[in-house]
Amino acid sequence: MTKKEELMVITMEECGELIQECSKAIRMKDFDREELKEELSDVMCMLEMMIDYGIITRMELSNGANVKKMKLLKWSKLL
Repeated sequence: MTKKEELMVITMEECGELIQECSKAIRMKDFDREELKEELSDVMCMLEMMIDYGIITRMELSNGANVKKMKLLKWSKLL
C-alpha cells in the first residue's frame, strides 16, 4: 500500500468514526461530548494531511467549503 493509499484508508476510517460519534451525540442529546470533539479533531488532522500530501490545496478546500455553504443557504436553515 502506498502512503497516499494509507492516507485515504485512514481518512475513511476517521470519517466513519465521526459519523458514529455524531449519531451517538444525537441519540444522547449531548453535543458537547469529548468523544465528538476528538473525532472532529481526527478528521481535521486527516484533511490537513491531505493538503500536506498534495491531494488538495488549502484554497481548493476553502473554495469547496464556500460552495457547500451556498448550497446550505438554499437548501437548509443552518445559515
